[in-house]
Amino acid sequence: MIVVTTPSIQGKDIRAYKGLVTGDIVVGVNFLKDWEAGIKDALGGRVGGYEKDLQEAKRLALAQMTEQAENIGANAIVGVNFQYAAVGQHGTMLLASAVGTAVVID
Repeated sequence: MIVVTTPSIQGKDIRAYKGLVTGDIVVGVNFLKDWEAGIKDALGGRVGGYEKDLQEAKRLALAQMTEQAENIGANAIVGVNFQYAAVGQHGTMLLASAVGTAVVID
């Protein structure tokens, strides 16, 4: 499955538009990651725990979106966009959302 952020795929003709496909994943953030983030915020540096969670959430959202596209007969997804948000009562969960248009290419 070809997945791109552009509205078309170079060298490929879109034969049919199958519709909008999405992938939405919510992952929890635990106390240790919050503690690590607080230390990194104060001292500077990257927060590895959050980065790993974000990468995994993005991977899962993409897999969910791809599965939807396959289920409706598409072989590519164009115009993909990712959005992220902190959700939950105290922002203790991370939402990763992927949206694109499922298409059939030759």
